[in-house]
Amino acid sequence: MTDPVRRRLLQGLGAGLLAGSLPARLWAAPAAAPRLLLVFLRGAYDATSVLVPYRSDDYYRLRPNIAIATPDTDNPAAALQLDDQWGLHPALQDSLYPLWQAGELAFVPFAGTDDTSRSHFETQDRIEAGLPDTASLASRSGFLGRLSRVLQTTPGIAFTAALPAVFAGGDRIPNLALRDAATAPFDPRQSALLADLYRGHPLEDRVRAGLEMRQDVARMLAGDMQAASRGAASSAAFEQQARRMATLMRDQYRLGFVDVGGWDTHVNQGGAQGQLANLLGNLGRGLAAFRDELGAPAWRDTVVVVVSEFGRTFRENGNRGTDHGHGTVYWVMGGSVRGGRIAGRQIALSEATLFQNRDYPVLNEYRSVLGGVLKPHYRLNDRQLAAVFPGASPLDLKLL
Repeated sequence: MTDPVRRRLLQGLGAGLLAGSLPARLWAAPAAAPRLLLVFLRGAYDATSVLVPYRSDDYYRLRPNIAIATPDTDNPAAALQLDDQWGLHPALQDSLYPLWQAGELAFVPFAGTDDTSRSHFETQDRIEAGLPDTASLASRSGFLGRLSRVLQTTPGIAFTAALPAVFAGGDRIPNLALRDAATAPFDPRQSALLADLYRGHPLEDRVRAGLEMRQDVARMLAGDMQAASRGAASSAAFEQQARRMATLMRDQYRLGFVDVGGWDTHVNQGGAQGQLANLLGNLGRGLAAFRDELGAPAWRDTVVVVVSEFGRTFRENGNRGTDHGHGTVYWVMGGSVRGGRIAGRQIALSEATLFQNRDYPVLNEYRSVLGGVLKPHYRLNDRQLAAVFPGASPLDLKLL
């Protein structure tokens, strides 16, 4: 077989699929076996724009440019009312809001780790390991890897270009990369056309210099976001590939992981429209497509959990964006999820209740939250759960 033919064959099979893991595709799980998809939003998404604390006066005072308007059925840019305290970003109206109304989606605010480094990499590593804060991460396994060993005959898959740390230590876990359809945020051709408009004009040199600086800044910000995303697919790629993921998890796999990048919104985050709204729109449509492609019988046995390494600042910054924070909001959805509610410990949000005068506090520790989902979903006993999250006590939020 020639090299070009071999390459085409491998591409047809999915170039990201690990050859050494191909036997995992032959595993056959019972049709009604529980499924779990963990969605990691790398870059720390702004949870305060997704789950909007519209009763907080300080929310509107501290976010004069990016706050989402209070619920108003006559205003398409307003938050969608969930209860008497919280609203949902309007970009999710047609995708995830119906799941909330059907009782298949719940939110857990004030969730996260005890890590206060505000480092993307350190906190991502901490979450994927799922170990106590005192444990060394030098030679760790990941909590989904440990779960796959506990479950033994439950086939897992990572929809990533390389096997993620969360599956480290697992047994025969393949990975299959999603194609990334993201485009550069700045188009050099458009910049050249704009510069030509000023050819011969007294401002020509200043315009060209400004455009060059704009491109340099764009490349710098894109590099920072790409680093925070650790090679994760964009939200656009997630939307496009969600149905493919659903087909694989419906027919072959029962334990999945995917990461979605692009959430490090330091600059021009936007409110009801803009950068973050576009990301959320893609993500919401992808999750809705995943549910639809699974079909109702498989969806009843499926739980999707959406997490991020931390939240973002309650205040907007000087660039109409938000900076690295602490507590965030987890999403839990599925056909058997007891949704339509905000779960977990909560406090009234105001400037006075912020962590270190800037962030959501963490009131629902991530290992306890995830353990409280995994235990009833997979019917784990205490010994099995301890193997997945050593030293953690599951927080029973009655989500399942």
